[in-house]
Amino acid sequence: MNAPEVLDVGQDAILTMLKMSTPVMMISLGVGLVIALFQALTQIQEMTLTFVPKILAIFLSLILLFPFMLSTLGTFTEEMFGKIAGGG
Repeated sequence: MNAPEVLDVGQDAILTMLKMSTPVMMISLGVGLVIALFQALTQIQEMTLTFVPKILAIFLSLILLFPFMLSTLGTFTEEMFGKIAGGG
């Protein structure tokens, strides 16, 4: 395996990781912005008000997006095994 093939594998791994994590991070960002706006409007500065809804939103999004994540990771794994079996 030469340097360009290693870079291709690394690039594929990074893109797969971003494809799997971006939806969850965007949901977390959206919930965080809504909570921050609510806190700014009501002047309630409770720390648990920020963490609990974000954790619940992340867990719910992981449950809902699990089939997408599993298929994405499965596709990446099949491609990697195909490259290994093909000798690079």
